[in-house]
Amino acid sequence: MRVDALAVFWDDAWYRDVTAFAAHTPGWLRGVIATGTDAALLVPVFLAVLTWWRSRRGSSRGVVLALLVPVATLAAVLLSEILKSLVREERPCRTVADVVTLVPCPASGDWSFPSNHATVAAASAMGLVLAWRMLALLAVPVGVALAFSRVYVGVHYPHDVLAGLLLGAGMSLLLAWAFARPLTRAVDRLRPRPVLGVLLVSSSGPAGQAVSKPRRPA
Repeated sequence: MRVDALAVFWDDAWYRDVTAFAAHTPGWLRGVIATGTDAALLVPVFLAVLTWWRSRRGSSRGVVLALLVPVATLAAVLLSEILKSLVREERPCRTVADVVTLVPCPASGDWSFPSNHATVAAASAMGLVLAWRMLALLAVPVGVALAFSRVYVGVHYPHDVLAGLLLGAGMSLLLAWAFARPLTRAVDRLRPRPVLGVLLVSSSGPAGQAVSKPRRPA
């Protein structure tokens, strides 16, 4: 059964307030956010690769947490897509009258609840913080800004974004809780192996030194 909106529980006043605020912000800011709302998805990708590369010099648990970042993000997005097909909430840019959006409204059938962008932002941010605590200073603000931008440009209700944030963060926490310990033991066993070890350990790091072969005496 199709549900056009969750207005039964959430008033559209917040959506109107945010889009009205966006319409009165400077043109350069509107342009930056309209472009950045999609382009910013590259930031978590870069940070995930950087975190994995750094983790190779540390403990096996750190490697596992770094590798779980893309896994949790993908799992969260898949669950988000399932929820979209079940809830089938129409985009607010189609259902709320007299609202000007900064980007074209997605086609009908591209459902609104929950926000995939917010899901990706929260899943990656939470995973990155678990793997590298210092990244909280960057990953969390970027994630929150990316989620907010979906309402700012007019393609999501606030509750779409909130649901995406909870879904993404929850998925990262769940996978870390369920798989960090058993996968750490697996990585401990795989690190000394020549082929897989390249992905799991740096030869210049402590773990790499532990598995490197001793030099022959001259």
